[in-house]
Amino acid sequence: MTKDKHSGSSNNEELEMKAKDATVVRKIVRITLISFLLIFLIGILSGYFYVKSALEPVDEDNKEEVNVEIPMGSTTSDISDILEEKGLIENGKIFKFYLKFKNYSDFQAGEYQLSPSFTIEEIVKELQSGKVVEEPVARITIPEGKALEQIASIVEAKLNIPEEKFMKKVKDEDYLKSIVDDYPDLLSDDIFDKEIEEPLEGYLFAGTYDVFEEDPDAESIIELMLEETNNILAEEKDKIEGADLSVHELLTLASIVERESKFSEDRPKVAQVFLNRLEEDMKLQSDITAAYAEGEHKIVMTYEDIEIDSPYNTYEQKGLPPGPIASPSKEAIDAVLEPEGEDFSALYFYARPNGETYYADTLDEHKQYVEQYRQEWYDLEEESKKEKKKSKKQDEKSKEKENNDDQSKD
Repeated sequence: MTKDKHSGSSNNEELEMKAKDATVVRKIVRITLISFLLIFLIGILSGYFYVKSALEPVDEDNKEEVNVEIPMGSTTSDISDILEEKGLIENGKIFKFYLKFKNYSDFQAGEYQLSPSFTIEEIVKELQSGKVVEEPVARITIPEGKALEQIASIVEAKLNIPEEKFMKKVKDEDYLKSIVDDYPDLLSDDIFDKEIEEPLEGYLFAGTYDVFEEDPDAESIIELMLEETNNILAEEKDKIEGADLSVHELLTLASIVERESKFSEDRPKVAQVFLNRLEEDMKLQSDITAAYAEGEHKIVMTYEDIEIDSPYNTYEQKGLPPGPIASPSKEAIDAVLEPEGEDFSALYFYARPNGETYYADTLDEHKQYVEQYRQEWYDLEEESKKEKKKSKKQDEKSKEKENNDDQSKD
C-alpha cells in the first residue's frame, strides 16, 4: 500500500499549528492570570495603605485642642461622623469598621478635648475613659500690647496671685534657668542679657486662658502663657527659619510693631518701615521704646524724654532694643514674618490719635505730616489731664463720703 506524502505533510503542519495555538492560548491565559493577580495585589496594597493612612493621626505636628461633644445615645456611626467633621480622623467609615473589628464599645457621652495629633487608639481611650472637659475655675484675658507689670496686675485682680510675687518669679534667674530646656525653640540665653529689663517681657502670650486649678501659683500661669507662645511660634517655624531674625529678635520687633500700629492693615507696613531702617543702618526712633525706657506711658514725648540714656531708647541706640517691650499679638508676629515687601520703600511713618497712619520715603515729607497732625496729640494730652483731674476729684469725694458715713455710725 502506497502512502500519500502530501497527506502526511499536511497532518504534521496541522499538528504544529495546533501546538502553536495551544502555546499562544497558554501565554494569553498566563498573562491574563498574572494581570489579574497584579491588579488584585495592587488593589490590596492600595486598600491597605489607604486604610493605614486613614488610621494614622491627621496631623502629628498639630497639638491644638479641639472641643468635641458626644451626645447621649450616640452610635459608633454618629461618633465617627462627629470626629471626621471636626478633622480628628481621616475617614469616618473606616474608623467605624475599625471599632467593629477591634470590638471597641462603651464610649462615654460628654465634652472632650481631642487633638489632630492623636492616634486612633488615643482617641478611643479618651472616649472610653469618660474624661470630659472640666469647667474652668477662672478665665483670664491678657490684652495685646501689655507689658509684664501690667500682666502681673491683671493676674492679681483675676487670680489673687500678688503682683509682687508674680514679678519676683518672672525675674528669678534660677527659676528661668530651670525652664529654659522645656522650651528649646522659644527661650534662649538672650533673656539673660544684662541689659534686659524683664527676662520674660514679650514671651507671655496675650490671649484668653481658662484656669482649672483652684489656687494656681505664679509658675503655673507663667508656663501656661509660655506654652501658648511656644505653640504660636511652632506654627510659624518654617517662616521663622527663613527670616533673618532670631526668635528673640522677632518678638522684640513684633512688640514694637504691636504698640506702634493700631490697625491690621498697617502692621505689615510699619514692620517694613522698621526693617527698611535696619537695612539702612538707621535708628528706629520709636517713641514707645523711649517710653518703656522711662517706665511710663506718655501721650506726647518731649525732646528730654527721647534723650533718656537707655539701651531701650531707639532714638539714642541703633538696632533693636535688648528685648521686647510688651506682649505682641500673633498679628504683629505675622507682620514681621510677612512685612509689606521690599517695594514698600518708606523709611518714616506718622500715626494720628485715631490710628490713621501716613508713610514717607523722605524726612521732609515726614515732617509735613508731623506739622499737620501734631496738635491732635497735644489736644489729646490735655483731655487726658482733665479726665485725670476729674477722676481724682471723684475719688476724693467718695473717700470723704465714706469717712462721713463711718463717723455717723460711730
